[in-house]
Amino acid sequence: MLDIAFIRQNAETVKTAALNKRLDLDVDALLAADKVRRETVGLLDTKRARKNALSALIPKAKPEERAALVAEAKEIRAEIERLEPALAEATRSLDAMLLRVPSIPRPEVPVGRGEEDNVEVRKVGTPRAFDFEPKDHVELMTSLGLVDWDGPRRFAGGRSYALIREGALLELAVTRLAVDVLASRGMSIVIPPVMVKERAMIGTGFFPLGREEAYAITADELFLVGTSEVALVSLHADDTLDLARLPIKYAGISPCFRREAGAHGKDTKGLYRVHQFTKVEQVVFCVPDEAVAEKEHYQLLANAEAVLAKLEIPYRVALACTGEIGLGQTRKHEVESWMPGRKAYSETHSCSTMGDFQARRSNIRLRMADGSLSYPYTLNNTAIASPRILIPLLENHQNADGSVTLPKELVKYMNGIDVLRPRA
Repeated sequence: MLDIAFIRQNAETVKTAALNKRLDLDVDALLAADKVRRETVGLLDTKRARKNALSALIPKAKPEERAALVAEAKEIRAEIERLEPALAEATRSLDAMLLRVPSIPRPEVPVGRGEEDNVEVRKVGTPRAFDFEPKDHVELMTSLGLVDWDGPRRFAGGRSYALIREGALLELAVTRLAVDVLASRGMSIVIPPVMVKERAMIGTGFFPLGREEAYAITADELFLVGTSEVALVSLHADDTLDLARLPIKYAGISPCFRREAGAHGKDTKGLYRVHQFTKVEQVVFCVPDEAVAEKEHYQLLANAEAVLAKLEIPYRVALACTGEIGLGQTRKHEVESWMPGRKAYSETHSCSTMGDFQARRSNIRLRMADGSLSYPYTLNNTAIASPRILIPLLENHQNADGSVTLPKELVKYMNGIDVLRPRA
């Protein structure tokens, strides 16, 4: 959400941002709605002032003047009763439009339509040259006995799965490894709620545009989150933060849920795109300063890369183009792990700077050193998401006999298991 004053003064900049982010936003209609609201507020204030003046005049008026003043007061009351709902409707209309206004991308963000327009920043590690025909993760996990594919799909539907035996241990292991990396780097570990009210989804920018991706619990007017970012940011909704507290750094561990409504027929095989997954998400609140936010952004990115280094997974980092960053993001880097089964680098992490987009929507204020109020900036980044991360983990470390040798940093989290072997 942008300040309406900024939109008035920078309408063309906002139009360009919406166009480059491929968002359907009528800025002229928004400004027209803003004008209607301001005019209604002005008229209502004038009428209320006159009503108050009449209330003071009538008791003191001469008898021959009182009837006219009473009639005017009655007319003004009727006009106020008409204007008040008109103002409420104008406010609702404007607020609905404001929720669809994008943040302005940072100057370094390339203009583009899709992932093909992302700009590679660096590659780390070299994809392995196999001297045998490598298996994909579906074959590996099936032969290793790490997953039950059929049972869950019978009772839970498509994109369902159950990690079993060492498969379940593996998810717990990569999760704990990521948590330990983040804790050692100063992040506060949080296990937050995963059922939230609509306001939390709106405040963090996942509604209204992403409503079709969320699972709704209609009886209780709650929604299942697709990332613990929603809860971590909302921890401070309606708070006024102390400058001395910043930066606030959280790492949330939670199950996550996404309908994948926009991915019908896409990536239906295996574990790349599923409805339920486990994620460790990083969230930072910092002062509203672009230089500070940039530093925090790259620190979050470094945290994710440290996890991948321990898992010995080759990856690449790319700066996302305008068509690939969301409504609230001003900058996003994607980290794509090498997946031999897909013969491609595929996204496993994303790191985003949000500016004051979420703070404004969630009414999170910041008391500055001079006593004035501002809005903090928020940032977020995936530390690990499973089962997707299991794809490059297993595929990159497989052996010719169908076994998988686990990275040494993971063995202690696997109760000493260092090799996964095919089951009879």
